[in-house]
Amino acid sequence: MVASEQTLLTSNQLDTLSINTIRTLAMDAVQLASSGHPGAPMGLAPTAYCLWQQFLRYDPADPVWPNRDRFILSNGHASMLLYALLHLTGVRGVNPEYEQEGEWAVTLDDIKHFRQIDSRTPGHPEYRLTPGVETTTGPLGQGVGNSVGMAIAGKWLREHFNRPGFEVFNYNVYAMCGDGDLMEGVASEAASLAGHLKLPNLCWIYDNNRVTLDGPADWSFTEDVGARFAAYGWNVTHVTDANDLNMLSNAYNNFLRANDRPTLIVVNSHIGYGAPHKQDTSAAHGEALGEDEIRLAKKFYSWPEDAHFLVPDGVRQHFQEGIGKRGQELRQEWEKQFAEYSKKYPELADQINRMQHRELPNGWDKNLPSFPADPKGVATRDSGGRVLNALAQNVPWMVGGSADLATSDRTRLKFDGAGDFQRGSYGGRNLHFGVREHGMAAALSGLSLCKIRPFGGTFFNFSDYMRPSIRLASIMEIPTIYIFTHDSIGLGEDGPTHEPIEQLAALRAMPGLMLLRPADANEVVEAWKVIMQLRDHPVALVLTRQAVPTFDRSKYGPASGVARGAYILADATEGKPDVILMGTGSEVSLCVEAYEQLKSQGIKARVVSMPSWDLFERQDEAYQRQVLPVEVKARVSVEAAATFGWSRYLGPTGIAIGMHRFGASAPIKDLLKKFGFTTEKVVAAAREAIARAKS
Repeated sequence: MVASEQTLLTSNQLDTLSINTIRTLAMDAVQLASSGHPGAPMGLAPTAYCLWQQFLRYDPADPVWPNRDRFILSNGHASMLLYALLHLTGVRGVNPEYEQEGEWAVTLDDIKHFRQIDSRTPGHPEYRLTPGVETTTGPLGQGVGNSVGMAIAGKWLREHFNRPGFEVFNYNVYAMCGDGDLMEGVASEAASLAGHLKLPNLCWIYDNNRVTLDGPADWSFTEDVGARFAAYGWNVTHVTDANDLNMLSNAYNNFLRANDRPTLIVVNSHIGYGAPHKQDTSAAHGEALGEDEIRLAKKFYSWPEDAHFLVPDGVRQHFQEGIGKRGQELRQEWEKQFAEYSKKYPELADQINRMQHRELPNGWDKNLPSFPADPKGVATRDSGGRVLNALAQNVPWMVGGSADLATSDRTRLKFDGAGDFQRGSYGGRNLHFGVREHGMAAALSGLSLCKIRPFGGTFFNFSDYMRPSIRLASIMEIPTIYIFTHDSIGLGEDGPTHEPIEQLAALRAMPGLMLLRPADANEVVEAWKVIMQLRDHPVALVLTRQAVPTFDRSKYGPASGVARGAYILADATEGKPDVILMGTGSEVSLCVEAYEQLKSQGIKARVVSMPSWDLFERQDEAYQRQVLPVEVKARVSVEAAATFGWSRYLGPTGIAIGMHRFGASAPIKDLLKKFGFTTEKVVAAAREAIARAKS
């Protein structure tokens, strides 16, 4: 029976009414959209309800409160579960600057427009689009991967900022996941890392409903999940009936008591009605139930069978008196404490405020190194490491590390006090991800979502392992920093399995990701200046293993041109050039050598360094034409990678010098000669391009 007055209902009745409101909103939204997954929200409604109403330290009136608990719906296909919660708890809106607004994050009208164009209720939850969504989920395993980064951030923030009598940060991270999440490799990497670090502020809630999109889970998934996580070093607890709020409450309390490791709560649920005897596998397959099935479900819930999008009287008030009241009191208590903290520790409070708005501290770019001209030069991974260390000393919330390469990819912070982040010692700024590139990339997103400025490094070739997480960071517009070293066939003897070929083209194709491949040490400095000022773009910084010359900037163009993506490094002394030589990274020095030879032969050439196509494309047409005059048809590009994409700058008569196959295992000098990365090859191509343009 649906009562119309809260005073007529007992506490247990209100619990049931609220849970069934979540279920029926999910059913109705999916039915109206003729698209979506109603089963998981229906089965998980009690699990999520118990967490939000009784345990989550979260204020719906201020969803960006820094010390809020984080809730992640890793099984993002169950998005209507989250949208229903955001609506019923009255989560308020947030503008693009993450400042609180009065409007509702998700209205009932938004729910009625589930999966429709420009709605705040897309098929899978999207960060930035829908206030209250902590991270974009949908590709399975990503959300739980993000949750490890959030938990790492929570422990680091606590160590860095908390002082005696001031618990500024002590939040927990809850991630709901399903069979599909736990089958994905990234989840295994993330769980292994969390277990190693013994993160006690992390709780995964595993919806053990034994159904996947494929069909019954036991067609492909029969492992003992609890035993696996116990082996990882997790605390594992079981809830045998997802509809039993007392069992769920005990499980959450078990997590709160386990202060020495992360917790996995295994919840046995039934996809579909949420009734113990009913198992509706079709509800997992992205299909509406159909009006007849919905009427039967509503009848089972003692719900008006003809009612659509019904929120009974008393439900919103019940949430307000639960999570709303508790969250408001916790947040107001925190704000009062933070006001006192700000008086006693003004510098730390200023850091927190700047972090929340992704602002940089004053003097963030002081003491950056500069590099004298040197024909032998230095590897850009080495100059990059020096710049990173200088910046990290100026920006206290830069935290990061690498996937198994702390001693070789120059992403280690080496200054006094940097330290290592390890179990029992959570204040260090060097993270060790092990051989877990995908887990690292997912964790970096979680760190960034908690407003830490994270960086992570590995061989450029292994960006392939990270790509799904990089893609989601690009969708979310968060400023994660990926430092990729060993960027070409210059890797040498390690051979084709480790030499990146297609990765530059692949990452350039990703919307929202900025890619920078600097040509020398001073371009590295300028690239980092660009990176640090980004607030809503992830970036890939691509660096060499081998030494590259440091250009004499009194003779060639200033490295500050990096800020515009492409610039004239060397030019014809008089008039328009006969040919333009374009390159990125280590191949720019080949262009400069060819330029000098052509100059001695009476051929007017221009060298354009193009470290970032993305930045260059943002410049106005006048600047683009200044760098690449349309009337100069003879053009040559030089890049030790796939040539895909260069045609936009070469035109019909241009020539691309690049890789058209995978690399080989040999000393670098032999490789460069074999694949045509020589001054002579560039000079010959320039002459041919000039001839083509004339003809």
